[in-house]
Amino acid sequence: MAPHQDTMFRSADMSLTQLYIANEIGREVVSALGELGIMDFRDLNSETSAFQRTFTQEIRRLDNVERQLRYFRSQMDKASIPMRSIYDFENPFTSPSASEIDELADKSQQLEGRISSLNESYETLKKREVELTEWRWVLREAGGFFDRARGQTEEIRHSIDNDDAPLLQDVEQNGQNDTSGDRSFSVMNIGFVAGVIPRERIAAFERILWRTLRGNLYMNQSEIPEPIVNPENNEESNKNVFIIFAHGKEIIAKIRKISESMGADLYSVDENSELRRDQIREVNERLSDLASVLRNTKSTLDAELTAIGRNLAAWMVVVKKEKGTYETLNKFSYDHQRKTLIAEAWAPTSSLGLVKSTLSDVNDRAGLSVPTIVNQIKTTKTPPTYFKTNKFTMAFQTIIDAYGTIKYREVNPALPAIVTFPFMFAVMFGDAGHGIILLSVALAMIYYERKLQRSKLDDLFSMIFYGRYIVLMMGIFSIYTGILYCDAFSLELPWFKSMWEWESDGKKLGPRATRVEGHTYPFGLDWRWHDTDNDLLFSNSYKMKLSILLGWCHMTFSLMWSLVNARYFKTPIDIWGNFVPGMIFFQSIFGYLSFTIVYKWSINWAARGIDPPSLLNMLIYMFLKPGDLGQDPLYPGQVTVQKLLVVLALIQVPILLFLKPFYLRWEHNRARALGYRGIGESTRVSALDDDEEEGRHLNGGRESFGDDEDGIAMITEDIGHGEEHEEFDFGEIMIHQVIHTIEFCLNCVSHTASYLRLWALSLAHQRLSIVLWEMTMKNAFGFTGITGSIVMVVVFYAWFMLTVAVLCIMEGTSAMLHSLRLHWVEAMSKHFIGDGVLFEPFSFKTLLEEDPVE
Repeated sequence: MAPHQDTMFRSADMSLTQLYIANEIGREVVSALGELGIMDFRDLNSETSAFQRTFTQEIRRLDNVERQLRYFRSQMDKASIPMRSIYDFENPFTSPSASEIDELADKSQQLEGRISSLNESYETLKKREVELTEWRWVLREAGGFFDRARGQTEEIRHSIDNDDAPLLQDVEQNGQNDTSGDRSFSVMNIGFVAGVIPRERIAAFERILWRTLRGNLYMNQSEIPEPIVNPENNEESNKNVFIIFAHGKEIIAKIRKISESMGADLYSVDENSELRRDQIREVNERLSDLASVLRNTKSTLDAELTAIGRNLAAWMVVVKKEKGTYETLNKFSYDHQRKTLIAEAWAPTSSLGLVKSTLSDVNDRAGLSVPTIVNQIKTTKTPPTYFKTNKFTMAFQTIIDAYGTIKYREVNPALPAIVTFPFMFAVMFGDAGHGIILLSVALAMIYYERKLQRSKLDDLFSMIFYGRYIVLMMGIFSIYTGILYCDAFSLELPWFKSMWEWESDGKKLGPRATRVEGHTYPFGLDWRWHDTDNDLLFSNSYKMKLSILLGWCHMTFSLMWSLVNARYFKTPIDIWGNFVPGMIFFQSIFGYLSFTIVYKWSINWAARGIDPPSLLNMLIYMFLKPGDLGQDPLYPGQVTVQKLLVVLALIQVPILLFLKPFYLRWEHNRARALGYRGIGESTRVSALDDDEEEGRHLNGGRESFGDDEDGIAMITEDIGHGEEHEEFDFGEIMIHQVIHTIEFCLNCVSHTASYLRLWALSLAHQRLSIVLWEMTMKNAFGFTGITGSIVMVVVFYAWFMLTVAVLCIMEGTSAMLHSLRLHWVEAMSKHFIGDGVLFEPFSFKTLLEEDPVE
């Protein structure tokens, strides 16, 4: 029999297939199937740890290559070298060959060693450059420090007057032995420490030294005017040069330890001015040579990274695909005797022909005489749910899948949501002007679709771009409802002649309007309602009742899908135990309310000369006092009709409570009496039992029987997705049905009231739009001349920006979320089963979308 055609109405017909693959071409087969992206492989080694699987060594090898490629990428980012886009390659998603993977692994190993060596050399040279730069600043500042120290001998003497050996004692006597003309600190037993310390630590450094040495030191410091770059993280930091004079070797050693603990770098400085100048000259020469070496090293490193950047994106794609291939191969079972890989996978039945032809092509290319065997398996487990989508339907399917996975072959709520979701949004958002803005944004994203897909988008805009076709539909429906409401930026749209004329005394319009005889406004609301005194009162009542009618239509429409599901799954008890009583209960109350709304609209109450009765009071009295209307009747015989509807609704409650549980218990007992095993029982059914009918299907146990070619009954293999069925428990079924009945009856009230959000948000959006117009543009029209032109330009930009930010983005997001809630809670709860298993095929495209190469 030909497979069912895949549509969005129901999930695709799925088949569980078993593949027998020669070990030599296992990688090529999985790679080819990854290109197709239509097979969901089962893990046949779920009880085996990751380290004990067949292809663990290959995955470790690819992990190492992936680490090397990430290292290249980090070095490129550090050097601000761009990577060639993956879309610049001719066909970046083709499957790699085994030789390409081996070549890439060897090449990346060599490149890593080369880049690491160059990078280490560059960082080492850079650190040396920083050290020489700091040393040069220390030598520059040290001269001034020494001069000030020699000119302040008395100050130093007083700072350590409690020491047994003053700092500059006998300076005069020892100075005559200094042949260079400079007084030597060493002969006076005065030492010093010079270095560089981060500027933010200098205050703490001084306090620690003062408290530790009790003031027995002389310290001077100055700021380095240029920031010092840390070669490890390329961060700039401000530092200070310091030099500390103290008496005694022990104190000098303690100062060195404190300096090093505070993160200071110490440098040697000669106290002799001539030697110090030689040091500065030597440092400058070394810095000059080092700068030349650094430029050459940096140039070589950048050249290597640039060459890598030309192919890095393609390499990363190759490694991701190869790694995904081996991870999938680890799900296969390996037959050591036949050297064959055995795989099981779910696939759409309509695609099995494509799978077989693809496997045949792989066999032909490999030149193997043993073909890859594809065997369909019958199973009692629930297949995964798969809907074939395109760019337009993908976003709608995603918002439904976010609520829950659809049961296999049940009605897909995403199909009607393509229309109902943007329509419910538009009822709340309805404004033709704002709809044009949404439509323009959506058309722009669709026009530049390819360009935006290849660019890096932030999280917020990427979500909007993903739902660009939803925005398109919301814009179209908003224009439609805006025309119905006769609203464009809160202004009227005089498309047609009004059916109202204002009274006039020749000078000005009067406070009342009269109806034009024989003329009815052809489409939507009459534009004359704008700016009238009772505009809010009229639109408030109209939109409130309209929201009730839309809610009744939407919920009735959704409830009908439960009938469609029950008929498809051949469960008549769901029709007579849930759908029929539920539909009668719902229509007896809220269907009747919707009827009275339309009936009340169709009556000319002014011609009758009476006030129209309140529908809210009617509904309240209908249950509290069924025989008393509490007001004038809406139509003749109203009391009798309402009594009948109340009784009819109340009768459905025990039917909802008891019919399905007791029927299931009766069916279970009947099956036991006929000799069938109970649901979940472990009693073994013989494969040679002749009493079983051919092709019998037990719905409760989901057990399938059939005859093989030899005429022996065959029990289908119990494999695949799904959960084990539990033993029949009447108490649990009864509890579930009680919960379902209570929820359904209460939800009929709460869900109908929930649709009043259509009225509330529509009214709020219209009023906010009017207020924004009156506070900005309407006031700007009061200015004339050049001033008026300037004010108009400024105010227009302010009005437009507020319109986009507040009314389109904020109000649009709010309306979209409310529309989503109406579909998830109010509509889908009427028919959605949602206990399906998501179809997750092995696909290179999906793999790269989840972890894109940017």
